[in-house]
Amino acid sequence: MVRIFLLFFTFFIYFAYTTARAETWVLPPEDIDIFGQIRTTQAGRTDTLLDIARMYDIGQTEIVQANPDVDRWMPEDGSTVVLPSRHIFPMADRKGLVLNLPEMRLYYFPTPGKGEKPVVMTFPIGIGRMDWETPLGISRITEKKKDPTWTPPESIKKDRIANGEPPLPNVVPPGPDNPLGRYAMRLSIGSGSYLIHGTVKPYGVGMRVSSGCIRLYPEDIEHLFGNVPVGTQVNIVNQPIKLGWLLNQLYIELHPPLEEDEAKYSDYQQSVFDAVNEFLANKKSQKNLSSNFEIDYETLKQAIREKKGIPVLISRTQA
Repeated sequence: MVRIFLLFFTFFIYFAYTTARAETWVLPPEDIDIFGQIRTTQAGRTDTLLDIARMYDIGQTEIVQANPDVDRWMPEDGSTVVLPSRHIFPMADRKGLVLNLPEMRLYYFPTPGKGEKPVVMTFPIGIGRMDWETPLGISRITEKKKDPTWTPPESIKKDRIANGEPPLPNVVPPGPDNPLGRYAMRLSIGSGSYLIHGTVKPYGVGMRVSSGCIRLYPEDIEHLFGNVPVGTQVNIVNQPIKLGWLLNQLYIELHPPLEEDEAKYSDYQQSVFDAVNEFLANKKSQKNLSSNFEIDYETLKQAIREKKGIPVLISRTQA
């Protein structure tokens, strides 16, 4: 009976929204922590992994980590490319926008209208590089602008000059040279100096390339801009280790930690073991544990070594 339910659930959430450009899925019940589906495609003779990533709404780092044996720039013609489009929800309220920095991915939980099923949309993002960190915490969307102008902060102007790059103007008008792209949404955090916006350099999505703002593919920010109202909550979290239940099965999704957190995760395996033990000790998990539940430690250790950013089943039941 459980197997039939899972097959039906996967079929329904996948085929309900495959015509949309955004990755949009029916929101599962609170006791299910995973959504989406792993898919594959084949690389053509002229494809790069980055071309495939944008085609399927995946970030650069995501697709490289999921395909460590595929050449990023010259994949063999006909080689199989894994599309990492299955995710464990970050440990946060399923409300508004949730951004998880280590996986460089945004989750949007729109408020459903009357008679509508709740859904989740997800998009790859580019985030601040190590010396221009994207701040953590809860904020809100305070302003939305189409075709925004950009006023470069003095810190960015000085950084450009220090790196020997041409100086920036005081104001960059709307147009093809504006790094904000065509759409921008201002956050209340950092005195309003941080934005969720588009980009004129789409291959930077899924990388740490910004000065702290959040970048999306041009087509993704257009979709998000049209759906997210001013006042929407934005929760930015830092969770390289994610765990979740699919009924009584435990999955883990692992990402490399941010560079500035490498000391904290110097013993990454022990950090994962600690996270698993803590997760199993919480009240929600206690409801899913059976007397014959156990962790498959060999599979868990392999997931730790690979850090592919794909949910991996790490539990089993003894016969």
